[in-house]
Amino acid sequence: MTDLYFQRHRRLRQNASMRALVKETYLHKEDLIYPIFVAEGEGVRNEVSSMPGVFQLSLDHLGAELDEVVALGIKAVILFGLPAEKDAVGSGAYHNHGIIQEATRFTKERHPELLVVADTCLCEYTDHGHCGVVEGEEILNDPSLNLLAQTAISQAEAGADIIAPSNMMDGFVTAIRAGLDAAGFEHIPIMSYAVKYASSYYGPFRDAADGAPQFGDRKTYQMDPSNRLEAIREATSDVEEGADFLIVKPALAYMDIIRDVKNNFPLPVVAYNVSGEYAMVKAAAQNGWIDEKAVVMETLLGLKRAGSDLIITYHAKDVARWLEEK
Repeated sequence: MTDLYFQRHRRLRQNASMRALVKETYLHKEDLIYPIFVAEGEGVRNEVSSMPGVFQLSLDHLGAELDEVVALGIKAVILFGLPAEKDAVGSGAYHNHGIIQEATRFTKERHPELLVVADTCLCEYTDHGHCGVVEGEEILNDPSLNLLAQTAISQAEAGADIIAPSNMMDGFVTAIRAGLDAAGFEHIPIMSYAVKYASSYYGPFRDAADGAPQFGDRKTYQMDPSNRLEAIREATSDVEEGADFLIVKPALAYMDIIRDVKNNFPLPVVAYNVSGEYAMVKAAAQNGWIDEKAVVMETLLGLKRAGSDLIITYHAKDVARWLEEK
């Protein structure tokens, strides 16, 4: 065998110190954005049945959650609201004392250093559950833009550090950018859900946010999972219209899209590790089928390797603990 020549790749894997020396991809606490569901009312701390460890929280329980997040070294949260009442135009989304606005003020007063990302959409606030104005069973694009801009402005006025519009209406970034700029919020960045697919992985989120559509589906505005080139067209529009971050959602089944977006645009790329991905891992772990820590860390490292700079994930608190142990 001594006359054979072949590459000795295992030389760089022979022990833990050597593997650490040549490690290419790292996951840090600063990469994580933790989603929080905030509900109107008092005494609300409801665990989401399909998302173990994730809770709907009223403001009187939000403080403890924020304290834990900050203590773990997580730098950013994204807030989703559960209003007490809904209507046809989602007025709770842009009301100055809406639940996201109140939760944002509460968060910035308690922990000014914690970055607040405000989810900017109408679906949690409309009685029909769609992300825009509805006429009959048609989701109207252009009439929805003004309401989304109003929502973004009210969130910025409440102290949100980043606006994250998730509605997938055409022109939503330019409408929101124009609205923010006209209101004096030129400094507030937009974290656009630039590439958001009509995915089956969202089911548990709709339990958490009480935002399932009451008729039809969202396939006329969210993207077809079959399409790859369309993702570039969508992201290109958002970049041209003034986006500062680009979200790809979901993450795990769309790692090729994350890489495409990273390769094509010089902006921070955010992977949304969605509720269905979280729920599957939790269910398998609770049944003893997988090592939860190992699988979660491998998954998030994979998302970083695919090109994401930041990761929105319900695993964030656990990951922060595991990184601290390490």
